[in-house]
Amino acid sequence: MDKKKGPGLYIGHGWGTVVNASSIGKNCIIYQNVTIGSRNLKEPIIGDNVVITAHAILLGDIKIGNGSKIGPGAVVVKDVPGNAVVVSPSPIIIKQDNEKVNIVLS
Repeated sequence: MDKKKGPGLYIGHGWGTVVNASSIGKNCIIYQNVTIGSRNLKEPIIGDNVVITAHAILLGDIKIGNGSKIGPGAVVVKDVPGNAVVVSPSPIIIKQDNEKVNIVLS
């Protein structure tokens, strides 16, 4: 499969970072010690303007919506809608489209 990455991708402190996504949208930021990997031979699709912070793990056939932010140490194995903020210890969407929500993803 042809892997696609959009313009403006920034990988900060790439040591210990694994990026194996089907596609990564434009203007994304991936910080140190992040793992983006396959699960059951399926890989994540990352939308535009996504920020993935240190030690986050994204696995499998999931979609990360445009404008979302994945917090430090979050483990994401389900889809994340656009403009969401995911934090750990359990991945929980705490904000979407500038409204407070509480959606558990695990």
